[in-house]
Formats: sequence, structure tokens, C-alpha cells
Amino acid sequence: MAKKVIATLKTGQGKTFAKCIKMVKSPKTDAYMFKEEMVHVDHVKDFFAEK
Repeated sequence: MAKKVIATLKTGQGKTFAKCIKMVKSPKTDAYMFKEEMVHVDHVKDFFAEK
């Protein structure tokens, strides 16, 4: 699965996306988790602003 993502990022259209990783605290266990998402470059700030 990861090979497909890497292959699509090397094309001309893949340069407009960024992989964002955010640390989020779980309300149940109070442990931290990582939320990963492929986001368009224009929406990176929106990804980190949401809770």
C-alpha cells in the first residue's frame, strides 16, 4: 500500500499534497495518539487548527 502512495507523490500532481502528522490526546485513556493524513498544501493550516 505504501508503494502506491509514494508512486503517486512522484507524479506532477502529487507535489500539491503534504503528509501531516498531529499528536492528539485520547479523552478515554489520556494517552497520546498520532493522527496522520494526506492533505492538500492549501489546507495544511486547517488540518492543524481543528481539534
